[in-house]
Amino acid sequence: MVDATMIVAGSMIGSGIFIVSAEVARSMGSSGWMMAMWVLAGVVTLIAALSYGELSGMFPKAGGQYVYLREAYNPFVAFLFGWTQFGVIQTGTIAAVAMAFAKYVGYLAPELGENNVLLTIGAFKLSVAQLVAIASIIVLTYINTKGVKNGKIIQTVFTFTKLFSLFGLIIFGLIIGAKAEIWNANWANAWVSGSLKVADGQVITTALSTMAFFGAVAVSMKGTLFSSDAWNNVTFIAGEIKNPQKNIGRALLLGTLIVTIIYVAANLMYLAVLPFNEIAFAEQDRVGVAAAERIFGAGIGAVTIAVMIIISTFGCNNGLILSGARIYYTMAEDGLFFKKAGHLNKFNVPGYGLWVQCLWASLLCLSGKYNDLLAMVIFGVLVFYVITILGIFVLRRTRPEIPRSYKAFGYPVLPALYILVASALAILLLRYEPEYALPGLGIILLGIPLYYIALRKK
Repeated sequence: MVDATMIVAGSMIGSGIFIVSAEVARSMGSSGWMMAMWVLAGVVTLIAALSYGELSGMFPKAGGQYVYLREAYNPFVAFLFGWTQFGVIQTGTIAAVAMAFAKYVGYLAPELGENNVLLTIGAFKLSVAQLVAIASIIVLTYINTKGVKNGKIIQTVFTFTKLFSLFGLIIFGLIIGAKAEIWNANWANAWVSGSLKVADGQVITTALSTMAFFGAVAVSMKGTLFSSDAWNNVTFIAGEIKNPQKNIGRALLLGTLIVTIIYVAANLMYLAVLPFNEIAFAEQDRVGVAAAERIFGAGIGAVTIAVMIIISTFGCNNGLILSGARIYYTMAEDGLFFKKAGHLNKFNVPGYGLWVQCLWASLLCLSGKYNDLLAMVIFGVLVFYVITILGIFVLRRTRPEIPRSYKAFGYPVLPALYILVASALAILLLRYEPEYALPGLGIILLGIPLYYIALRKK
């Protein structure tokens, strides 16, 4: 169960906790509302994870969420999810995390950074950092093709390392870096919301109307939920975990709870160390770097955060790569993906699926558009979480005979609450972030003709 829990926590913690708080602070305008967005994201994620526990106990098979959707609805809905995962969600996340890894490797070794451009063709630029990112994906893919044990060892070691380093940063921040005057000033008007922007060197606060407030919530939750995402990756490798009927549910609860506590504690530390405007307008949104510089000094602080993010992103990507190919394996078994992706290699892992995933994620590293793609699919991520948790209600009615080692905590109230909250956020994103939500919806809809093409070939 330890390995499964580390996959949950390790897949969730990437670079978001060091960056996202800046946008949340600018959007909400106060410390109370900034913390509320992180707490709400944690609560929503915990409810979803507890609900998934029932599904994982019913269908302890490789493929996870894909299998849940197929069993609750039909292969068509499952394919749309699998297509979106392959097209953008899983591979795009792998690419973005790899680029974050390369960016901070370049910070420590500038010759490996983004400024070292090797090739320019029109608008396309190839930097050494992109090659470092691709190399990290290839190395992790190769390790995972040699068996799930190797991937789980890396995941456990790196996740423990980044958990302890994050806890260390939080504790040092609260003990060494905390200043009572900063803390008190940040909480003086904690629940007065407003959007922040800089004009002529001055920070201007604009009060939020009711509708503008909901728009700010949508923008903030886009970041906090994305930082908390990928917790479901452990369900993709259910077939390779001991006693998955029980251990998947336990891992989902423990992993998401640990990460939620860390995220909330980290943001409380930021508020104890940095004035609120310095959180909101940290250079390149690097709040973690700003906090570490306050705690340890400019040179040591920046290097400390760089090393932490390198460890964090490398471990995060291992979890994403380890689990992602299991979806394509299950789709291939259903005749809805490349046939070879449904074969296991001599180490009993879907080697072909891992390399296909590696190839597409590497191309996304070269595209330079991966951050836009990630922002686009958060709408789709919410849609599929809603549909999946709604599947619990469907299966209670249509498949009551299936043994359930776990039952969704707080059913039907908490799963229904999640459906309402996530649906509201998706609608708010359509309303206030159409440049992200509409392309995300388009990616999902593109799967419709692809499904019928796959059926015809099958």
